[in-house]
Amino acid sequence: MSSSIYGDYIKSVIRTVPDWPQPGVNFRDITPLLQNSAAFRKLIDSFVHRYQELEVDAIAAIDARGFIVGAPLAYELGCSFVPVRKKGKLPFRTISETYTLEYGESTVELHADAFREQDRIVLIDDIIATGGTMLAAASLIQRSGGHVVETATILDLPELGGSTKIREAGYSVFAVCSFTEDE
Repeated sequence: MSSSIYGDYIKSVIRTVPDWPQPGVNFRDITPLLQNSAAFRKLIDSFVHRYQELEVDAIAAIDARGFIVGAPLAYELGCSFVPVRKKGKLPFRTISETYTLEYGESTVELHADAFREQDRIVLIDDIIATGGTMLAAASLIQRSGGHVVETATILDLPELGGSTKIREAGYSVFAVCSFTEDE
């Protein structure tokens, strides 16, 4: 897995909130990253520099925090932005993919006409934890005829196994930074 030249800096700006939302969990809060204009610029630049020389037709971003990075990235790359939404949020004909969560299921959707055959897509979200959302979204893109060039995220939590599952499913993974449980 690759990381950004700004990775250590970005990581230093992300806040760790211990014991939230439950005891024993270290929540990685990206809010300070968004509030710091220099850090946010470096974050977006990390993705722009990664993809600016690739032929990318669209950035597909996962609801909702993926939108924060996906929209400015699409703008900078001069390509389209496609939202992958939670079930029931898109107004037109959709395709959906249901995936398993730790305690239940969730569903993501995509407009059925979001991509043309063989469009080259970068799929982006804020975090990779268990990988379920990213894999479900990648499946939607492939089902719609698109080709996932790479999956990308602000931060990876490798100990939860998501990035490994994504790579094992045949997708490349790019994370600006990663955290282990004890960091």
